[in-house]
Amino acid sequence: MDNSSGVGVLDKAATVLGALEAGPATLAQLVGATGLARPTAHRLAVALEHHRLVSRDMQGRFVLGPRLGELASAAGEDRLLAAAGPVLGALRDHTNESAQLFRRQGDQRICVAAAERPVGLRDSIPVGATLSMLAGSAAQVLLAWEEPDRLHRGLQGAAFTATALSGVRRRGWAQSVAEREAGVASVSAPVRGPSGRVVAAVSISGPIERLSRQPGRLHAATVVAGANKLTEVLRRHHAMQQQQQQQHNA
Repeated sequence: MDNSSGVGVLDKAATVLGALEAGPATLAQLVGATGLARPTAHRLAVALEHHRLVSRDMQGRFVLGPRLGELASAAGEDRLLAAAGPVLGALRDHTNESAQLFRRQGDQRICVAAAERPVGLRDSIPVGATLSMLAGSAAQVLLAWEEPDRLHRGLQGAAFTATALSGVRRRGWAQSVAEREAGVASVSAPVRGPSGRVVAAVSISGPIERLSRQPGRLHAATVVAGANKLTEVLRRHHAMQQQQQQQHNA
């Protein structure tokens, strides 16, 4: 199959990214893998680095950059949000508490979907609300599986500790009691993308009077089940996309 699009520089950039899919590469290794002239390979890799599509590791080797992960997350965003509505609604109905879906954005987390309790005391977190990554069970979940250096940076000034995040990874869920807001408790669990990376956190939140000081005992299993449903949606969506791509390339 002809891989040429007719736009030479784009084809060469795609070749560089394809070579880095196999892992970190020095400039010499990149030249060997792509067949590009050394100056061309270097110019393209540096240009891709400027756009965060390529990065460098601790040894100075070229690696795939963070922008690719962000774009991959965005590609699954619509599917995730479409599936989140019914899942959060079921979670709210089962627990009788407000349910939310959070995604990380830099040093903050954004509520991208929510299902509120129709009556009674509402601990409302509206869609679009921006909350801190320094407190709350969703923040714990979104940070717990990060790379070590990013995790340690995220702990600076946080209301939780590295030991607490170790417990989150072991259990597969997080809880908080009056950590972000006095009188409010929450339980959260991770939603994972097709690569296994945590891309979102499903949460329920409500007053401590209802959720108790051990909210995980009451609701962790239900929250984890809801998060797993969304993980499965993303996995199936990715598999379908791959199948369509294979059919297109055939």
